[in-house]
Amino acid sequence: MNVYKIVTDQICQQLEQGVVPWRKPWKDGVAVNWKTQKPYRGINVFLLPPGEYATFKQIQEHGGRVKKGEKGHIVVFWKWLEKENEETGEIEKFPLLRYYKVFEVNTQAEGIPSRRQEPEQVEETFEHDVVAACEAIIEGYQDAPEIRYFSGEAYYHKVYDYIHCPPLKDFESLSSFYGVLFHELVHSTGHPRRLNRKGIAGRSKFGDEDYSQEELVAELGSAMLCAHAGISSDRNIQNSASYIQHWLDVLRADERLVVRAASQAQKACDYILGKFEDEENDD
Repeated sequence: MNVYKIVTDQICQQLEQGVVPWRKPWKDGVAVNWKTQKPYRGINVFLLPPGEYATFKQIQEHGGRVKKGEKGHIVVFWKWLEKENEETGEIEKFPLLRYYKVFEVNTQAEGIPSRRQEPEQVEETFEHDVVAACEAIIEGYQDAPEIRYFSGEAYYHKVYDYIHCPPLKDFESLSSFYGVLFHELVHSTGHPRRLNRKGIAGRSKFGDEDYSQEELVAELGSAMLCAHAGISSDRNIQNSASYIQHWLDVLRADERLVVRAASQAQKACDYILGKFEDEENDD
């Protein structure tokens, strides 16, 4: 089956319903693997609602059962295959996108306990805590470009390698400010001396394929960083009909785009956070 099409169709279905997958209220939590309690990565971040997920087999093995009529959610992963090069005789590896299904153990299953450790006292996140978490992300970006805070536009200058961002006072909310700043930070990882991403390091221009992919990388990457900080990724750029229609047109034109962009966004976030992990793999 065409996994790219399955993923793209799911993202497009959300967009058609007026929901932008990368504008989630991350304060409600993220999706985690029930067995490891690790957050899902890559495109899975946008496919799964918050919760704990396990496979049908895992649920059965631990004495639980999936409720009648419940439909599984897909989790995608890369499987490396080996093939002999007919010309050289050498064994080459290439990635194949695959998927498996999972169920949210707290709502779609019975008889299987949650493994999530809740804090002793659940309180609303205070504004200064949000700032501390977001600032820690910015300060932890070891190879970061200069950030210049001036009113006006927000952009990353790829030639001179600096970020221009309006100051916090120009935004209606903290989440709007950090969402925009994270968007530009992700763009900056594409610089040739960082991740050398085609949309930044190449000669992309407004409207072409590389430009669209780079914008999606920045959108998804900003959402991932917001999730890491535990803040909403809803920004001042409204989820307008024209914005949604634009991404529907772009994604339908290239069913591989959103998976590629999510993979690059994850690498960008890992670079900013200074950590490196493999793509989500089978359990």
